[in-house]
Amino acid sequence: MATARLSDQPQQDWKIVPQGDRCLILVFGSGIDPATSRRCIAAAAALREAGLDEIRDIVPTYNSVAVHHHPCADTRHSPALAQKIDERLRQAFTGGLEPGAARQVDIEVCYGGEYGPDLPQVAEHCGLSEADVVRLHSATLVQVLMLGFAAGAPYLGLIDQRLDIPRRSSPRVSLPAGSVAIANRQTMIYPESSPGGWHIIGATKATLFDPSAEPPTLLAPGDSVRFVPVSQEEFRAARGLRP
Repeated sequence: MATARLSDQPQQDWKIVPQGDRCLILVFGSGIDPATSRRCIAAAAALREAGLDEIRDIVPTYNSVAVHHHPCADTRHSPALAQKIDERLRQAFTGGLEPGAARQVDIEVCYGGEYGPDLPQVAEHCGLSEADVVRLHSATLVQVLMLGFAAGAPYLGLIDQRLDIPRRSSPRVSLPAGSVAIANRQTMIYPESSPGGWHIIGATKATLFDPSAEPPTLLAPGDSVRFVPVSQEEFRAARGLRP
């Protein structure tokens, strides 16, 4: 295990932990914290810029970065790569590395009704009206903490603490593509029809993943998202459906 220090502040340490013969995990913290997520995004950007030949892919998460590299038949190669990564991060953060300027992406959401079947239950659990849930959910920008679960699926947060609700006790077998759901002070947008255990409060017509596009994902870690409420009539019209 390699350990590096960004400065004299303990909270700025990271660890590099081997994960099999083709992956290193850079651990920056624990739990879900937007500030830690931004540091992971900055570290991932620094490693991409370094262009190390051994690295195949770099994936930032809530509190860590997965660095996928070519398989090491000789296990002595993995510590050598860890040292290169360690040195690059020392240089980058010593130079005041920060995440790049965040994009703001507006995403229209039709809340409630047939598109948000769990909105009444969320309102009841939180002791709010349905209108208050919509207002709080769309009131502030939220950060794309990471992508995961499915191609292009964003984990966004942290949303207003008054909307804190656990996952559903019984996941659904299938959710419609574009479902906007919340749990554990986060928002998930399902890019395609899939199982899911979060509470659906609305839907969007935004395309989150298009393999023919460049980049293929609408959102990237570090982006900011503003949810824009639209009426059912507007939403249906945008999808070419009858009112």
